[in-house]
Amino acid sequence: IFMKVQVQSKKGLKTTLSIIVDKDEIKKKLDNRLLELQDQVDLKGFRKGKVPPSVIKNQFGKAIYGEVIDKVLKESTTKAIQDKKLKVAGQPKIDLKTFGEGKDLNFELQLDLLPEIKLQTFEKYKISEYLVKVGKDVLDERLDNLSKEYKSFEDKKSDTKSETGDQVIFNYQATVDDKEFEGSNGKDVAIELGKDLFLQGFDKQLIGVKKNEKKKVISTLPQNHPKKELANKKAIFNCEILNIKSPKKNKLDDDFAKKLGAKDLADLRDKIKNQITDQYNIALNSITKKEILDQLEKNHTVEVPQNLIDNELKSIPNNPNSNKDENSVQSVKKRIKLGLILNEYGETNNIKVTEDEIKNEIQKQVKSMPGQEKFVFEYYQKNPSATQHLQSSIYEEKIIKFFKTKINSVKKELTIKEAEKLIKSFNENNKAKATPEAKKKESKPVKSKKISKK
Repeated sequence: IFMKVQVQSKKGLKTTLSIIVDKDEIKKKLDNRLLELQDQVDLKGFRKGKVPPSVIKNQFGKAIYGEVIDKVLKESTTKAIQDKKLKVAGQPKIDLKTFGEGKDLNFELQLDLLPEIKLQTFEKYKISEYLVKVGKDVLDERLDNLSKEYKSFEDKKSDTKSETGDQVIFNYQATVDDKEFEGSNGKDVAIELGKDLFLQGFDKQLIGVKKNEKKKVISTLPQNHPKKELANKKAIFNCEILNIKSPKKNKLDDDFAKKLGAKDLADLRDKIKNQITDQYNIALNSITKKEILDQLEKNHTVEVPQNLIDNELKSIPNNPNSNKDENSVQSVKKRIKLGLILNEYGETNNIKVTEDEIKNEIQKQVKSMPGQEKFVFEYYQKNPSATQHLQSSIYEEKIIKFFKTKINSVKKELTIKEAEKLIKSFNENNKAKATPEAKKKESKPVKSKKISKK
Protein backbone atom coordinates (compact mmCIF):
# COMPACT_ATOMS: atom_id res chain seq x y z
CA ILE A 1 0.00 0.00 0.00
CA PHE A 2 1.42 3.41 -1.02
CA MET A 3 1.42 5.95 1.80
CA LYS A 4 3.42 8.65 3.59
CA VAL A 5 4.18 8.22 7.30
CA GLN A 6 5.62 10.89 9.59
CA VAL A 7 6.13 11.04 13.35
CA GLN A 8 3.82 13.87 14.36
CA SER A 9 4.77 13.90 18.05
CA LYS A 10 6.56 11.80 20.63
CA LYS A 11 6.27 12.18 24.37
CA GLY A 12 7.41 9.40 26.69
CA LEU A 13 5.70 6.22 25.58
CA LYS A 14 3.05 8.09 23.56
CA THR A 15 3.70 8.51 19.84
CA THR A 16 1.47 10.02 17.17
CA LEU A 17 2.00 9.14 13.50
CA SER A 18 0.58 11.19 10.63
CA ILE A 19 -0.42 8.93 7.73
CA ILE A 20 -1.54 9.94 4.24
CA VAL A 21 -2.81 7.35 1.77
CA ASP A 22 -2.88 8.64 -1.81
CA LYS A 23 -6.33 9.09 -3.39
CA ASP A 24 -5.22 7.06 -6.43
CA GLU A 25 -4.43 4.12 -4.13
CA ILE A 26 -7.93 4.32 -2.64
CA LYS A 27 -9.55 4.63 -6.09
CA LYS A 28 -7.68 1.53 -7.26
CA LYS A 29 -8.90 -0.46 -4.24
CA LEU A 30 -12.45 0.85 -4.73
CA ASP A 31 -12.45 -0.17 -8.43
CA ASN A 32 -11.11 -3.63 -7.52
CA ARG A 33 -13.85 -4.06 -4.94
CA LEU A 34 -16.55 -3.09 -7.47
CA LEU A 35 -15.23 -5.71 -9.91
CA GLU A 36 -15.26 -8.34 -7.13
CA LEU A 37 -18.89 -7.50 -6.36
CA GLN A 38 -19.95 -8.02 -10.00
CA ASP A 39 -20.07 -11.78 -9.39
CA GLN A 40 -22.15 -11.35 -6.23
CA VAL A 41 -24.67 -8.59 -6.96
CA ASP A 42 -28.08 -9.59 -8.33
CA LEU A 43 -30.09 -6.59 -9.65
CA LYS A 44 -33.38 -6.56 -11.53
CA GLY A 45 -32.86 -6.00 -15.27
CA PHE A 46 -29.35 -7.43 -15.30
CA ARG A 47 -28.03 -10.95 -15.55
CA LYS A 48 -26.10 -12.08 -12.49
CA GLY A 49 -22.42 -11.22 -12.92
CA LYS A 50 -23.16 -8.69 -15.65
CA VAL A 51 -24.14 -5.65 -13.55
CA PRO A 52 -21.85 -2.75 -14.59
CA PRO A 53 -19.56 -1.43 -11.80
CA SER A 54 -21.02 2.06 -12.28
CA VAL A 55 -24.53 0.76 -11.48
CA ILE A 56 -23.24 -1.10 -8.40
CA LYS A 57 -21.52 2.09 -7.30
CA ASN A 58 -24.74 4.14 -7.71
CA GLN A 59 -26.70 1.59 -5.64
CA PHE A 60 -24.18 0.75 -2.89
CA GLY A 61 -21.41 3.34 -3.23
CA LYS A 62 -21.51 4.69 0.32
CA ALA A 63 -21.36 1.26 1.96
CA ILE A 64 -18.64 0.02 -0.42
CA TYR A 65 -16.52 3.13 0.13
CA GLY A 66 -16.86 2.68 3.92
CA GLU A 67 -15.81 -0.95 3.62
CA VAL A 68 -12.75 -0.03 1.50
CA ILE A 69 -11.69 2.79 3.83
CA ASP A 70 -12.01 0.48 6.83
CA LYS A 71 -9.75 -2.09 5.15
CA VAL A 72 -7.24 0.61 4.11
CA LEU A 73 -7.10 1.94 7.69
CA LYS A 74 -6.30 -1.53 9.04
CA GLU A 75 -3.68 -2.30 6.36
CA SER A 76 -1.96 1.09 6.59
CA THR A 77 -1.95 1.01 10.41
CA THR A 78 -0.33 -2.45 10.45
CA LYS A 79 2.23 -1.48 7.80
CA ALA A 80 3.14 1.83 9.51
CA ILE A 81 3.78 0.05 12.82
CA GLN A 82 5.86 -2.66 11.10
CA ASP A 83 7.86 -0.18 8.98
CA LYS A 84 8.69 1.97 12.02
CA LYS A 85 9.45 -1.22 14.05
CA LEU A 86 7.28 -0.11 16.91
CA LYS A 87 6.21 -2.33 19.82
CA VAL A 88 2.68 -1.25 20.60
CA ALA A 89 0.91 -1.59 23.95
CA GLY A 90 -2.82 -2.07 23.45
CA GLN A 91 -5.05 -0.93 20.61
CA PRO A 92 -4.02 2.15 18.55
CA LYS A 93 -6.43 5.10 18.32
CA ILE A 94 -7.32 6.52 14.90
CA ASP A 95 -8.19 10.17 14.37
CA LEU A 96 -9.51 10.82 10.83
CA LYS A 97 -8.54 14.21 9.44
CA THR A 98 -9.68 14.18 5.79
CA PHE A 99 -11.34 11.47 3.71
CA GLY A 100 -13.90 11.13 0.94
CA GLU A 101 -14.09 9.96 -2.62
CA GLY A 102 -11.51 11.73 -4.76
CA LYS A 103 -9.50 12.80 -1.69
CA ASP A 104 -6.39 11.53 0.04
CA LEU A 105 -7.04 9.63 3.25
CA ASN A 106 -5.35 11.63 6.01
CA PHE A 107 -5.39 10.36 9.59
CA GLU A 108 -3.40 10.33 12.80
CA LEU A 109 -2.45 7.14 14.63
CA GLN A 110 -2.10 7.59 18.37
CA LEU A 111 0.02 4.82 19.89
CA ASP A 112 1.04 3.74 23.36
CA LEU A 113 4.42 2.03 23.01
CA LEU A 114 6.02 -0.65 25.10
CA PRO A 115 9.10 0.62 26.93
CA GLU A 116 12.60 -0.34 25.91
CA ILE A 117 13.97 -2.59 28.63
CA LYS A 118 17.68 -2.88 29.31
CA LEU A 119 18.08 -6.34 30.79
CA GLN A 120 20.50 -6.80 33.67
CA THR A 121 23.20 -9.47 33.49
CA PHE A 122 22.55 -12.74 35.29
CA GLU A 123 25.40 -12.05 37.75
CA LYS A 124 23.10 -9.51 39.44
CA TYR A 125 20.89 -12.23 40.90
CA LYS A 126 21.21 -14.69 43.76
CA ILE A 127 18.47 -17.03 44.97
CA SER A 128 17.85 -19.89 47.38
CA GLU A 129 16.67 -23.27 46.12
CA TYR A 130 15.17 -25.51 48.76
CA LEU A 131 15.24 -29.29 49.08
CA VAL A 132 13.20 -31.23 51.63
CA LYS A 133 15.03 -33.95 53.53
CA VAL A 134 12.63 -36.81 54.25
CA GLY A 135 14.03 -38.73 57.23
CA LYS A 136 13.57 -42.41 58.08
CA ASP A 137 11.30 -41.48 61.01
CA VAL A 138 8.90 -39.62 58.67
CA LEU A 139 8.79 -42.54 56.22
CA ASP A 140 8.21 -45.03 59.06
CA GLU A 141 5.35 -42.91 60.38
CA ARG A 142 3.70 -42.68 56.95
CA LEU A 143 4.06 -46.44 56.43
CA ASP A 144 2.55 -47.09 59.84
CA ASN A 145 -0.41 -44.82 59.00
CA LEU A 146 -0.91 -46.66 55.70
CA SER A 147 -0.82 -49.97 57.55
CA LYS A 148 -3.61 -48.74 59.86
CA GLU A 149 -5.62 -47.19 57.03
CA TYR A 150 -5.57 -50.27 54.81
CA LYS A 151 -6.11 -52.70 57.67
CA SER A 152 -7.37 -56.24 57.21
CA PHE A 153 -9.63 -58.25 59.52
CA GLU A 154 -9.76 -61.86 60.75
CA ASP A 155 -12.66 -63.82 62.24
CA LYS A 156 -13.15 -63.69 66.01
CA LYS A 157 -14.25 -66.70 68.03
CA SER A 158 -18.03 -67.15 67.77
CA ASP A 159 -18.64 -66.59 71.49
CA THR A 160 -16.58 -63.38 71.62
CA LYS A 161 -18.34 -60.04 71.92
CA SER A 162 -17.68 -57.18 69.48
CA GLU A 163 -15.50 -54.25 70.54
CA THR A 164 -14.65 -50.80 69.17
CA GLY A 165 -12.39 -51.31 66.16
CA ASP A 166 -13.97 -54.63 65.21
CA GLN A 167 -15.74 -55.18 61.91
CA VAL A 168 -19.36 -56.38 62.19
CA ILE A 169 -21.09 -58.02 59.21
CA PHE A 170 -24.88 -58.14 59.37
CA ASN A 171 -28.21 -58.23 57.53
CA TYR A 172 -30.98 -55.86 58.51
CA GLN A 173 -34.65 -55.09 58.00
CA ALA A 174 -35.76 -51.59 58.92
CA THR A 175 -39.11 -49.89 59.45
CA VAL A 176 -40.34 -46.35 59.97
CA ASP A 177 -43.71 -46.11 61.75
CA ASP A 178 -43.96 -49.92 61.44
CA LYS A 179 -43.69 -49.71 57.64
CA GLU A 180 -40.89 -50.82 55.33
CA PHE A 181 -39.46 -48.26 52.93
CA GLU A 182 -37.18 -48.11 49.88
CA GLY A 183 -33.74 -49.25 51.04
CA SER A 184 -35.07 -50.73 54.28
CA ASN A 185 -33.35 -54.09 53.66
CA GLY A 186 -29.60 -54.69 53.70
CA LYS A 187 -27.50 -57.82 53.12
CA ASP A 188 -23.90 -58.48 54.20
CA VAL A 189 -23.39 -54.93 55.43
CA ALA A 190 -19.93 -54.46 56.98
CA ILE A 191 -19.11 -51.58 59.33
CA GLU A 192 -16.09 -50.83 61.48
CA LEU A 193 -17.21 -50.02 65.01
CA GLY A 194 -16.10 -46.59 66.15
CA LYS A 195 -15.95 -45.01 62.68
CA ASP A 196 -19.64 -43.95 62.86
CA LEU A 197 -19.95 -44.03 59.07
CA PHE A 198 -23.32 -45.79 58.73
CA LEU A 199 -25.81 -43.75 60.74
CA GLN A 200 -25.00 -41.53 63.69
CA GLY A 201 -24.98 -43.57 66.88
CA PHE A 202 -25.54 -46.87 65.04
CA ASP A 203 -22.04 -48.26 65.79
CA LYS A 204 -22.32 -47.92 69.57
CA GLN A 205 -25.43 -50.11 69.68
CA LEU A 206 -23.54 -52.95 68.00
CA ILE A 207 -20.76 -52.99 70.61
CA GLY A 208 -21.05 -56.15 72.69
CA VAL A 209 -22.93 -58.31 70.15
CA LYS A 210 -21.98 -61.90 69.24
CA LYS A 211 -22.07 -63.89 66.01
CA ASN A 212 -25.62 -65.19 65.09
CA GLU A 213 -27.22 -62.82 67.61
CA LYS A 214 -30.32 -60.76 66.79
CA LYS A 215 -30.09 -57.08 67.72
CA LYS A 216 -32.58 -54.23 67.51
CA VAL A 217 -30.97 -50.86 66.72
CA ILE A 218 -32.87 -47.57 66.82
CA SER A 219 -31.41 -44.70 64.81
CA THR A 220 -32.51 -41.46 63.12
CA LEU A 221 -32.41 -41.27 59.33
CA PRO A 222 -30.28 -38.37 57.97
CA GLN A 223 -31.61 -34.92 57.26
CA ASN A 224 -30.50 -35.19 53.60
CA HIS A 225 -32.27 -38.51 52.97
CA PRO A 226 -33.27 -38.82 49.26
CA LYS A 227 -36.90 -39.40 50.31
CA LYS A 228 -37.89 -36.14 51.98
CA GLU A 229 -40.72 -37.82 53.90
CA LEU A 230 -38.13 -40.03 55.65
CA ALA A 231 -35.68 -37.24 56.61
CA ASN A 232 -35.05 -37.08 60.38
CA LYS A 233 -37.42 -40.01 60.97
CA LYS A 234 -36.72 -42.57 63.70
CA ALA A 235 -36.08 -46.01 62.18
CA ILE A 236 -35.95 -49.44 63.84
CA PHE A 237 -33.35 -51.84 62.43
CA ASN A 238 -33.73 -55.54 63.16
CA CYS A 239 -30.21 -56.82 62.67
CA GLU A 240 -28.92 -60.39 62.25
CA ILE A 241 -25.23 -60.55 63.12
CA LEU A 242 -23.46 -62.75 60.55
CA ASN A 243 -19.86 -62.41 61.66
CA ILE A 244 -17.48 -60.40 63.82
CA LYS A 245 -13.89 -59.73 62.80
CA SER A 246 -11.03 -58.15 64.69
CA PRO A 247 -8.42 -55.91 63.06
CA LYS A 248 -5.29 -57.68 61.97
CA LYS A 249 -2.06 -55.74 61.99
CA ASN A 250 -0.54 -55.58 58.54
CA LYS A 251 2.95 -56.85 58.16
CA LEU A 252 5.03 -54.21 56.43
CA ASP A 253 6.52 -56.39 53.72
CA ASP A 254 6.61 -56.73 49.94
CA ASP A 255 3.12 -58.30 49.83
CA PHE A 256 1.62 -55.30 51.63
CA ALA A 257 3.45 -52.94 49.24
CA LYS A 258 2.08 -54.82 46.21
CA LYS A 259 -1.48 -54.36 47.52
CA LEU A 260 -0.87 -50.59 47.27
CA GLY A 261 0.45 -50.76 43.70
CA ALA A 262 4.19 -50.79 44.44
CA LYS A 263 6.71 -53.38 43.21
CA ASP A 264 8.00 -54.11 46.71
CA LEU A 265 8.49 -52.41 50.09
CA ALA A 266 11.56 -50.47 48.91
CA ASP A 267 9.56 -49.14 45.94
CA LEU A 268 6.69 -48.15 48.27
CA ARG A 269 9.11 -46.22 50.49
CA ASP A 270 10.45 -44.41 47.39
CA LYS A 271 6.93 -43.55 46.25
CA ILE A 272 6.04 -42.13 49.66
CA LYS A 273 9.29 -40.17 49.77
CA ASN A 274 8.67 -38.70 46.30
CA GLN A 275 5.09 -37.87 47.22
CA ILE A 276 6.16 -35.96 50.34
CA THR A 277 8.93 -34.18 48.41
CA ASP A 278 6.52 -33.17 45.61
CA GLN A 279 4.00 -31.79 48.12
CA TYR A 280 6.54 -29.45 49.67
CA ASN A 281 8.39 -28.62 46.45
CA ILE A 282 5.29 -26.92 45.02
CA ALA A 283 5.32 -24.44 47.89
CA LEU A 284 9.11 -24.09 48.14
CA ASN A 285 9.40 -23.44 44.39
CA SER A 286 6.89 -20.61 44.82
CA ILE A 287 9.18 -19.05 47.44
CA THR A 288 12.16 -19.27 45.07
CA LYS A 289 10.04 -17.82 42.26
CA LYS A 290 9.03 -14.89 44.50
CA GLU A 291 12.74 -14.22 45.21
CA ILE A 292 13.40 -14.11 41.46
CA LEU A 293 10.46 -11.83 40.70
CA ASP A 294 11.32 -9.44 43.56
CA GLN A 295 14.91 -9.12 42.28
CA LEU A 296 13.76 -8.66 38.67
CA GLU A 297 11.46 -5.85 39.75
CA LYS A 298 14.13 -4.23 41.94
CA ASN A 299 16.91 -4.38 39.31
CA HIS A 300 14.95 -2.85 36.42
CA THR A 301 13.58 0.63 35.88
CA VAL A 302 10.60 0.36 33.54
CA GLU A 303 8.04 2.98 32.54
CA VAL A 304 4.68 1.17 32.42
CA PRO A 305 2.21 2.33 29.71
CA GLN A 306 -0.77 4.02 31.36
CA ASN A 307 -3.29 2.39 29.04
CA LEU A 308 -2.18 -1.09 30.20
CA ILE A 309 -2.65 -0.02 33.83
CA ASP A 310 -6.11 1.40 33.07
CA ASN A 311 -7.23 -1.73 31.19
CA GLU A 312 -5.98 -4.01 33.96
CA LEU A 313 -7.77 -1.97 36.63
CA LYS A 314 -11.03 -2.15 34.66
CA SER A 315 -10.74 -5.94 34.48
CA ILE A 316 -10.59 -6.38 38.27
CA PRO A 317 -13.90 -8.06 39.26
CA ASN A 318 -16.07 -6.69 42.08
CA ASN A 319 -13.81 -3.72 42.67
CA PRO A 320 -15.43 -0.63 41.05
CA ASN A 321 -13.29 1.79 43.10
CA SER A 322 -10.00 0.16 42.12
CA ASN A 323 -9.05 3.13 39.90
CA LYS A 324 -8.89 5.30 43.02
CA ASP A 325 -7.22 2.69 45.22
CA GLU A 326 -3.48 3.42 45.32
CA ASN A 327 -2.66 -0.10 46.56
CA SER A 328 -4.51 -1.61 43.60
CA VAL A 329 -2.76 0.74 41.16
CA GLN A 330 0.70 -0.10 42.54
CA SER A 331 -0.05 -3.83 42.56
CA VAL A 332 -1.26 -3.75 38.94
CA LYS A 333 1.71 -1.60 37.90
CA LYS A 334 4.14 -4.07 39.49
CA ARG A 335 2.42 -7.05 37.84
CA ILE A 336 2.58 -5.41 34.36
CA LYS A 337 6.20 -4.37 34.91
CA LEU A 338 7.20 -7.92 35.79
CA GLY A 339 5.29 -9.24 32.77
CA LEU A 340 7.17 -6.88 30.47
CA ILE A 341 10.57 -7.82 31.96
CA LEU A 342 9.86 -11.56 31.76
CA ASN A 343 8.65 -11.20 28.19
CA GLU A 344 11.83 -9.33 27.26
CA TYR A 345 13.96 -12.14 28.72
CA GLY A 346 11.79 -14.64 26.83
CA GLU A 347 12.14 -12.86 23.49
CA THR A 348 15.86 -12.18 23.95
CA ASN A 349 16.55 -15.86 24.69
CA ASN A 350 14.13 -17.19 22.05
CA ILE A 351 11.88 -18.95 24.57
CA LYS A 352 8.61 -20.10 23.01
CA VAL A 353 5.61 -22.24 23.89
CA THR A 354 4.73 -25.03 21.47
CA GLU A 355 1.29 -26.42 20.69
CA ASP A 356 2.41 -29.77 22.13
CA GLU A 357 3.26 -28.12 25.46
CA ILE A 358 -0.22 -26.60 25.65
CA LYS A 359 -1.82 -29.95 24.77
CA ASN A 360 0.30 -31.75 27.38
CA GLU A 361 -0.76 -29.27 30.06
CA ILE A 362 -4.43 -29.76 29.17
CA GLN A 363 -3.87 -33.54 29.33
CA LYS A 364 -2.46 -33.15 32.86
CA GLN A 365 -5.60 -31.30 33.90
CA VAL A 366 -7.76 -34.00 32.31
CA LYS A 367 -5.93 -36.72 34.28
CA SER A 368 -6.38 -34.79 37.52
CA MET A 369 -10.17 -34.60 36.97
CA PRO A 370 -11.39 -38.15 36.28
CA GLY A 371 -14.91 -38.19 34.90
CA GLN A 372 -14.65 -34.55 33.79
CA GLU A 373 -12.53 -35.13 30.67
CA LYS A 374 -15.18 -33.91 28.22
CA PHE A 375 -15.86 -30.80 30.31
CA VAL A 376 -12.14 -29.85 30.37
CA PHE A 377 -11.68 -30.29 26.60
CA GLU A 378 -14.88 -28.34 25.81
CA TYR A 379 -13.87 -25.55 28.20
CA TYR A 380 -10.64 -24.87 26.30
CA GLN A 381 -12.32 -25.30 22.90
CA LYS A 382 -15.03 -22.75 23.73
CA ASN A 383 -12.79 -20.30 25.63
CA PRO A 384 -9.80 -19.11 23.57
CA SER A 385 -8.93 -16.70 26.41
CA ALA A 386 -8.49 -19.68 28.75
CA THR A 387 -6.06 -21.28 26.29
CA GLN A 388 -4.23 -17.95 26.00
CA HIS A 389 -4.00 -17.74 29.80
CA LEU A 390 -2.66 -21.30 29.92
CA GLN A 391 -0.06 -20.45 27.27
CA SER A 392 1.01 -17.38 29.27
CA SER A 393 1.42 -19.48 32.43
CA ILE A 394 3.55 -22.07 30.61
CA TYR A 395 5.61 -19.26 29.03
CA GLU A 396 6.26 -17.63 32.40
CA GLU A 397 7.28 -20.94 34.00
CA LYS A 398 9.67 -21.69 31.10
CA ILE A 399 11.33 -18.28 31.55
CA ILE A 400 11.65 -18.80 35.32
CA LYS A 401 13.09 -22.27 34.75
CA PHE A 402 15.59 -20.84 32.24
CA PHE A 403 16.45 -18.08 34.68
CA LYS A 404 17.28 -20.60 37.41
CA THR A 405 19.87 -22.24 35.14
CA LYS A 406 21.68 -18.94 34.58
CA ILE A 407 21.81 -17.24 37.99
CA ASN A 408 23.67 -17.98 41.21
CA SER A 409 21.72 -20.19 43.58
CA VAL A 410 22.36 -21.51 47.07
CA LYS A 411 21.01 -25.01 47.74
CA LYS A 412 19.38 -25.33 51.16
CA GLU A 413 18.28 -28.68 52.57
CA LEU A 414 15.39 -28.47 55.02
CA THR A 415 13.71 -30.86 57.40
CA ILE A 416 9.93 -31.06 57.09
CA LYS A 417 9.51 -28.92 60.23
CA GLU A 418 11.86 -26.26 58.81
CA ALA A 419 10.02 -26.36 55.45
CA GLU A 420 6.63 -25.93 57.14
CA LYS A 421 7.92 -23.01 59.22
CA LEU A 422 9.34 -21.30 56.11
CA ILE A 423 6.12 -21.86 54.10
CA LYS A 424 3.96 -20.57 56.97
CA SER A 425 6.07 -17.41 57.26
CA PHE A 426 5.97 -16.91 53.47
CA ASN A 427 2.17 -17.26 53.38
CA GLU A 428 1.67 -14.87 56.30
CA ASN A 429 3.88 -12.22 54.68
CA ASN A 430 2.05 -12.58 51.36
CA LYS A 431 -1.32 -12.33 53.07
CA ALA A 432 -0.29 -9.17 54.88
CA LYS A 433 0.89 -7.53 51.63
CA ALA A 434 -1.95 -8.77 49.41
CA THR A 435 -4.35 -6.23 47.92
CA PRO A 436 -8.10 -6.99 47.64
CA GLU A 437 -7.77 -7.94 43.98
CA ALA A 438 -4.78 -10.25 44.47
CA LYS A 439 -5.47 -13.31 42.38
CA LYS A 440 -2.48 -15.44 43.26
CA LYS A 441 -3.23 -18.37 45.51
CA GLU A 442 -1.30 -18.85 48.70
CA SER A 443 1.51 -21.33 48.39
CA LYS A 444 1.16 -24.24 50.78
CA PRO A 445 1.80 -27.97 50.76
CA VAL A 446 -1.07 -30.07 49.55
CA LYS A 447 -2.60 -32.45 52.06
CA SER A 448 -1.08 -35.90 51.92
CA LYS A 449 -2.60 -37.88 49.07
CA LYS A 450 -3.49 -41.50 49.61
CA ILE A 451 -1.37 -44.13 47.92
CA SER A 452 -3.61 -45.77 45.32
CA LYS A 453 -4.56 -49.39 45.82
CA LYS A 454 -4.69 -49.85 42.06
